[in-house]
Amino acid sequence: MPQILTPREILAQLVSFPTVSHSSNLDLIDWLETYLASHAIPTARHWNEDRSKAALLAHVGPLQAGGVVLSGHSDVVPVAGQNWTSDPFELTQRGDRLYGRGVCDMKGYVALSVWALAEAQRLGVQRPLQLALSYDEEVGCTGAGPMLDTLQAVFPKASLALIGEPSRMQPIQAHKGGVGYQVAVKGFEVHSSLLTYGVSAIMEGARLIGWVNDRNTALQGAQPSPLAARFDPPFTTLHVGMISGGTAHNITAADCRFAVEMRVVPGEDLEALAAEFEAAALALTGRMQQVHPDAGIHLHRFFRVPALQPEPQGEAEALVRRLTGANAGGVVSYGTEAGIFQAAGYSAVVCGPGDIAQAHQPDEYLDLSQFEAGQAFMARLLKDLA
Repeated sequence: MPQILTPREILAQLVSFPTVSHSSNLDLIDWLETYLASHAIPTARHWNEDRSKAALLAHVGPLQAGGVVLSGHSDVVPVAGQNWTSDPFELTQRGDRLYGRGVCDMKGYVALSVWALAEAQRLGVQRPLQLALSYDEEVGCTGAGPMLDTLQAVFPKASLALIGEPSRMQPIQAHKGGVGYQVAVKGFEVHSSLLTYGVSAIMEGARLIGWVNDRNTALQGAQPSPLAARFDPPFTTLHVGMISGGTAHNITAADCRFAVEMRVVPGEDLEALAAEFEAAALALTGRMQQVHPDAGIHLHRFFRVPALQPEPQGEAEALVRRLTGANAGGVVSYGTEAGIFQAAGYSAVVCGPGDIAQAHQPDEYLDLSQFEAGQAFMARLLKDLA
């Protein structure tokens, strides 16, 4: 007989695996694969390059196209430096809340999805139900694209995807896209009294950050489109969150490193903005190399997440609205894997238990009422598929 666990029991197992993005997720994947196999649910893996992580894929129901994908990610953000009241990797209940790293973002939804797959296998469904559990979402959604290639190769392609990021079980029909760059500025060291004979990587990096600030000013001063006006903030943003470099206060800096992220409103050209940034870095490199040929700016794009575009009469949103009773879909400024599913030809919507305000926080929690609402949603989905 297969082992039948409740959603809460599954969640306790998932939380116990410390799947921080810089670590392997294979213990969690092994456990889930074994559990699903006990229900005779076929699974497949997509491995990362060094096979330290894997995405898990599963399929229940007839082997035909047109099903529903439940999409989640296995990784969580670090707990280092955070002040937790209880063990972050042990599911703990206090009052009407469940605490633990990832309970909100987004192991609560994953637990509900795994429970739903086992129920679908036990009860039977006429329309297929699939699981797509990715890795490295928290470092830029870098695992989802390759995972989808494998999903479509091993199982029939579904028609819609439900991405369970925390939305308080309300449908999210659009989110911003994003692109991120690691910026490495190489200067040329001289004594600061001979400034004009050297190249300060920090000061030249500051020029590029100045370009970012100027671009923000222009974007914030423009009239937002009707879609952009629905977002908070209602415009595309560029941001530098960390910077390092230099040797001493009296030496022109040989190096400077920082990251730039852009969060782009749907309908605006993400690649055009990225090209403007790259052109600004190239122009600065030319100026720096007039002083010393080894100086310059190197850009490494470390993530790209397409925006989730609203879908008029979209199948995914229509399904969620029917199951939740919601009258309309919302928008959010953060990015998810929904845009990647949509770009791959799926109708996509974001809907999951919990509040995004709790994601990544110390004492991350999920309201029991939200977890229960998520289970009720899954039960209605199973009835719909049957």
